[in-house]
Amino acid sequence: MNLSDSKVKLGIAGAVCGIVAAVLAVMGNPGNMAICIACFIRDTAGALGMHQAAVVQYARPEIIGIVLGAFIISVVTKEYRSTAGSSPMIRFVLGMMIMIGSLLFLGCPLRMVIRMSAGDLNAYVALVGFVLGIATGIAALKRGFSLGRSHETNKMNGAVLPVLMIGILVLALMGSALLISSESGPGSMHAPLIIALIGGLVFGAFAQKSRMCFAGSIRDIILMKNFDLFVVIAGLFVVMLVYNIATGNFAFSFTGKPVAHAQHLWNILGMYIVGFAATLAGGCPLRQLVLAGQGSSDAAVTVAGLFVGAALCHNLKLASAAAAPATAEAEAVIGGPSIQGKIAAVICIVVLFVIAFGGNKRSTK
Repeated sequence: MNLSDSKVKLGIAGAVCGIVAAVLAVMGNPGNMAICIACFIRDTAGALGMHQAAVVQYARPEIIGIVLGAFIISVVTKEYRSTAGSSPMIRFVLGMMIMIGSLLFLGCPLRMVIRMSAGDLNAYVALVGFVLGIATGIAALKRGFSLGRSHETNKMNGAVLPVLMIGILVLALMGSALLISSESGPGSMHAPLIIALIGGLVFGAFAQKSRMCFAGSIRDIILMKNFDLFVVIAGLFVVMLVYNIATGNFAFSFTGKPVAHAQHLWNILGMYIVGFAATLAGGCPLRQLVLAGQGSSDAAVTVAGLFVGAALCHNLKLASAAAAPATAEAEAVIGGPSIQGKIAAVICIVVLFVIAFGGNKRSTK
């Protein structure tokens, strides 16, 4: 099954992923979200006790399914390849920074596109930062930045993350006695476990075969004028746009959007960090999950960084707060990052420039 030999096939793959997202939204996932890699990793980290933010703790079957879907389809199509050994600590730090940037904006690139399909103007503002971050990463690549080559390893090495995901799934199936689950807030909103797991499996399989990557799509356009990966993203966007219009969820607005804020500078800087770090790491959060599923231990290290970054964001209050209207019991909340989150964003940008332009050049030998 080759989806990369035709833009039509790539568009269909994106549409299938969009249908999965729409179904998950209908079945109970948070509004204006449907599926978000950063948010769902954060929720899963909370379910494992890595942070104590009570409203965002739930082992998301979609994350498990994406990894396992990519693993299964890569094994079936003989694309599974166990590799490792390329700048693990830098990849880990890049994963942490991708999560910090995502939770500054309140969403990964996947959720950014889904929010755009609902008319969330804050996501369109954040897209500016995302593109600028990717452009900065490309400048580093042109100057010779490289994390080095990976090498083939024992086949079981690449299967570690899929096995760990199966372990989390077993714990989730055993009920709330072993994992923490939110009783209110976004963490309490979810599709039934089996439907979410199947959705993740389908999403992961099609993302693997289509090479879906939100950072990679823009990188390829800028570097090579290649729109193949963009077609995949466009397919997902169109399906979600139709879904939002049909369900009355579409409205161009900066306000009134669930789990979002209108602090434009920090939306831009948050996604700037994500675009910059993802370009250096070789893929957005979704792509990292897929690569880890198909055997890349380097991507698995980046995923580990995403989990630790999620824990830090909530333990150290780096994540942004969502805007909320006034009620009879409480005043309106503007939302946006805390002072800790703003400081963390500046540190991330400085560290990214040091990593990108201070070393890790490709060998000329």
